[in-house]
Amino acid sequence: MTTSLDEAMTTLRPWIGRVRIIEDDIGLPMVRRIAAMLDLDPEAFRSGTELPPHWFSMFFADNARQSDLREDGHAKGGVVLPPIPMPRRMGAGRRLKVMGRLRAAQPAVRRSEVVDIVPKTGRSGSIFVLTLRNTIEQAGKVLAVDEFDAIYREATPPGQKTTATVPAAAPTDHAWADTVLLSETLVFRYSAITWNAHRIHYDADYARSVEGYEHTVHNGGLTMQLMIDAALKRAPSELRGLTARLTYPLWVGDPVSLRGSAAQDGRMRAWAADKHGNLCGEMNLEFA
Repeated sequence: MTTSLDEAMTTLRPWIGRVRIIEDDIGLPMVRRIAAMLDLDPEAFRSGTELPPHWFSMFFADNARQSDLREDGHAKGGVVLPPIPMPRRMGAGRRLKVMGRLRAAQPAVRRSEVVDIVPKTGRSGSIFVLTLRNTIEQAGKVLAVDEFDAIYREATPPGQKTTATVPAAAPTDHAWADTVLLSETLVFRYSAITWNAHRIHYDADYARSVEGYEHTVHNGGLTMQLMIDAALKRAPSELRGLTARLTYPLWVGDPVSLRGSAAQDGRMRAWAADKHGNLCGEMNLEFA
């Protein structure tokens, strides 16, 4: 497999450093849809309203044509992202710096750069790790730099379960906790807003029979969104950055427990636990 990884890198290496630019008008109707999805009052948002500091991740959708989608709902390799020759893609880690906030109904730009593509071979087989850096700008100012990692895996053999990270117990020393039901409607609305057609999030037969999951998989981007939302309820000041990683899958239809420590010296820990107490995501936040 090492040889094929090296061969693939011959094609993939020229993608490193490429930049895509996506424009968005941060339209008020979309802002209000996002608010409604998150159970906020849509009418509280007007043209020019400052948005929560992490909402930029729900704009700037990649508009792949229907004919350019793979069986799993992602765009074919080379259309939007590098043509990594492995079919299963999932989010992993994230590093975010926040300098300002988007305003509703004002044009903005996302500059998306391929920072690195790294082939690896380990216990669960061969993978590629793709690192992207998204720079968000509005009115000539950089508002955020959001760098994240996506893991690409080989196909799951027919009839087999996907290899997954061994679960670890979530910490129980939290100072606060919220519980959110990861309902089908919540995940559907988030996927619609972010233009995410990945079938593991809504097609249970596909998720089980093709990708080897036990059920439809909760969206990792929404997991991070909910973790940040919960932390910001207890924030001492403005969010300025965070690091995060997803560690274990959550299933659509299950509850998630969003937990965290009390803020101290401008920092806070937050994490997510499933109904069995497994650690599913963790985050370190920094405040001004």
